[in-house]
Amino acid sequence: MKRTTSLKLKRLQDAAGALVLLVVLSPVMLIIALLVWLNFGSPIIYSDPRVGRNASVFRAYKFRSMRNAYDANGKPLPDAQRMTNFSRKFRATSLDELPQLWNVLKGEMSLIGPRPIITDYLPYVRGPELKRLEMAPGITGLSQVNGRNCLDWDSRLEMDVWYVENWSLWLDIKIAIKTIPVWVKAQGVATPGLETSARLDDARRNECPNDAAKAS
Repeated sequence: MKRTTSLKLKRLQDAAGALVLLVVLSPVMLIIALLVWLNFGSPIIYSDPRVGRNASVFRAYKFRSMRNAYDANGKPLPDAQRMTNFSRKFRATSLDELPQLWNVLKGEMSLIGPRPIITDYLPYVRGPELKRLEMAPGITGLSQVNGRNCLDWDSRLEMDVWYVENWSLWLDIKIAIKTIPVWVKAQGVATPGLETSARLDDARRNECPNDAAKAS
């Protein structure tokens, strides 16, 4: 089967899968919405700019998983200071990502693909790594089932590129199957030593000039 035909089939599977999951999981999402409201108030769902296919920008949906807290200048406090016990338990389940099924239904995301990066990271994605943007970002992906946030950014981006270059419907099926135990065991939710994930921009700003030159 030609790649273009397979990609069209992937899109059909994404739309059908997202629709079915939204219907089946709607009771779960209603319960989650109530819990988020009880813990954090409104809004229950927030959206944040993310980089999509071909560097397009879209707003990814998520359930809120942190409280609102700001410094004297009105800037949000670091994640560690906005996390609660509920935040940690909730994020460990990855259920805060469920609203992204709407992004999949809209065609902005895929069920399987490289995870969408925030817009601040785009200037730090180098040369060959930009190939990851040739496919729609996914709710789960190759790096998600092979270490997730425990991986350094170089490894994550390398896996994303490999996925795009070697993509097939069968590869998506294998990743989907591997996602289940990773999700159940809550593996790799946070970078060791951090509440959430290490930032790509911080990591690459802190590289020495020789390392940056070798990677470019």
